[in-house]
Amino acid sequence: MALTEIFVLIRKEMQLEWRNKYAIHGLVLYLAATIFICYLSFKAKQQSIHPIMWNTLFWIILLFSAVNAVGKSFTQESANRNIFYYTFAKPESVIFSKIIYNTLVMLGVSLIGIFFYSWVMGNPVGNMPLYLVSLILGAIGFASTLSLVAGIAAQGENSATLMAVMSFPLIIPLLLLLLKLSKSALDGISLAENWDEIAILGALDIIVIVFSGILFPYIWKH
Repeated sequence: MALTEIFVLIRKEMQLEWRNKYAIHGLVLYLAATIFICYLSFKAKQQSIHPIMWNTLFWIILLFSAVNAVGKSFTQESANRNIFYYTFAKPESVIFSKIIYNTLVMLGVSLIGIFFYSWVMGNPVGNMPLYLVSLILGAIGFASTLSLVAGIAAQGENSATLMAVMSFPLIIPLLLLLLKLSKSALDGISLAENWDEIAILGALDIIVIVFSGILFPYIWKH
């Protein structure tokens, strides 16, 4: 694995995404439409929404946005392009470039989402820096987990269904930890009092990334 290969593959992902701007525009539209539907369903009939419901809705929106954004990582690649990757780059470079690029996408989606969601639904967060930390850890966790699952699912038939079946059991533990950490942010608990949850989420993200580097080469060869 070489950093040069990872950098080149990330630049390739950005160039392809820039050429197909409709994908990013569609993702942003999906995010905005989902938030607006939540507003019509919950906010329009009452002046306020319970903070726990506010938090849960937002993470559900982010989860399905992540599935839409990251799920196409490998399924959109043609067979000829995969052969090119196979001869050009090491499998570790391929999966790490996907994880890094998808993390950047998810960070952008998370920041746009929290801004628009707070504007439309209000913002009951008591400790915003802690909530942003949970968004960063969540973006890394979603990107790394779904990138690996997308790589596995792309090797079989009906990859979209296979990815949905495989991803949610892996995502649920991460999502539960994110809900717990973000609930602390809602309550205004300080960053120092949540180091345990932050450390567990960080360790979980690192484990998934390392596991991706170990497992993906065997998947790539077959």
